[in-house]
Amino acid sequence: MRTDVSTALKGRRLLVAVSGSIAAVKTPLLVSALVKAGAEVRCLVTPSAAKLVSPLALASLSRHRCYTEDDGWDSSCSRPLHIELAEWAELVLLAPLSATSLSRWSQGSADGLLASVLLACECPVLAAIAMNTAMWSHPAVQRNWQVVQTFPGVVPLMPQPGLLACDRLGDGRMADPMLIELAASSLFSRGDAGPVANRDWSGRRLLVSAGPTVEPIDQARLITNRSSGAMGVLLAQAARLRGAEVVLVHGPLQVPEPWLESLHCHSVSSAAEMQAVLEQEQAGMDAIAMVAAVADLRRDATANGSAGGKVSKANLAVQLTDGWELVPDLLQGLAEQRPAGQLILGFAALTGDDKALRRLGEEKRLRKGCDLLLVNPIDRPGQGFGQARNGGWLLGDGWSKELPVTGKLQLAHQLLDALLAVRQQVPSSPAPAGR
Repeated sequence: MRTDVSTALKGRRLLVAVSGSIAAVKTPLLVSALVKAGAEVRCLVTPSAAKLVSPLALASLSRHRCYTEDDGWDSSCSRPLHIELAEWAELVLLAPLSATSLSRWSQGSADGLLASVLLACECPVLAAIAMNTAMWSHPAVQRNWQVVQTFPGVVPLMPQPGLLACDRLGDGRMADPMLIELAASSLFSRGDAGPVANRDWSGRRLLVSAGPTVEPIDQARLITNRSSGAMGVLLAQAARLRGAEVVLVHGPLQVPEPWLESLHCHSVSSAAEMQAVLEQEQAGMDAIAMVAAVADLRRDATANGSAGGKVSKANLAVQLTDGWELVPDLLQGLAEQRPAGQLILGFAALTGDDKALRRLGEEKRLRKGCDLLLVNPIDRPGQGFGQARNGGWLLGDGWSKELPVTGKLQLAHQLLDALLAVRQQVPSSPAPAGR
């Protein structure tokens, strides 16, 4: 399974700023990944951070000198360094952001090189905060954290739960370097001119399904499909980074575990389990993206008892032909019972020529009752299941738009843009399914 999403970072100018949290020991992993993605990386460390991570190591990994506090005012330079760095960077990655640096930033302090850069920069800032659990929960820290999120271009990366360096178990761990890389890639995947950081999904709730479902044949065998879940997971993360509260319902996934950080996740196996969770979560959602590849068949109730053990090879043919039923259409069911104003995006994995795909897709959209349907060709090389790229045709009420094959993260943003566009035109109550 190809999971690379970092192609959007190639040639981009990234400033990695490191402040004095013990999480700084993870920053070299991030810098290395960004360089491998083709980004041009510069590093800056605060005095406290320089005691935790070697500026020499960061210089070696970034292929460029690492800036320290002593470089802030160099008489040999014609311009102040904080201005040079602020104007050079297309994106600043604060990884980690400590309580001290957060306080200076929230108060508009220019005390130090990092603080001055943050005041001078006009580009987006990815802020990956990290500290002890008790420090993180302190009202002053929470106040400061809320303040910086009101600054233009700031994209917050929340601390994660886990075992911290202080041996405390709780919130405070820095977002995984793989998630930070994904977040940076996401900002550069919304357009060609540069990073886009507006949080236009703020205040909205999105329910996403992803991955395959699994139906047992017996205790040893099962029916599933080739879906990795990458498209649904990336759609969920893209929406979260744009400000949405996201609930992800997923079957078995083949994606990096850090990609699930900060999502409200429900792990399921069968179609029945997925259906139950989706129906439970549906009511409070502004939109639903049904990306999961749900199995078409399952053992019926009368056959479950006979599947209590492993079926012999001699009897397997009978087991595969008797005692099966169609899985209910989960997408259609959600559309039929959705509350007023809720938008639904469906996916249709199809094969055939372009004309047939559009015809079959429109028939599915009307039958299932969803607002948008992505017709997803799965018989073409380099896209779809198991690939890093995808494309197809997006169908709406009376219109269709071809979405050329691109990275799945870029496609995710195109779909989120389309949902927002429909939101501006949606009637007060949804049209009935099968219209």
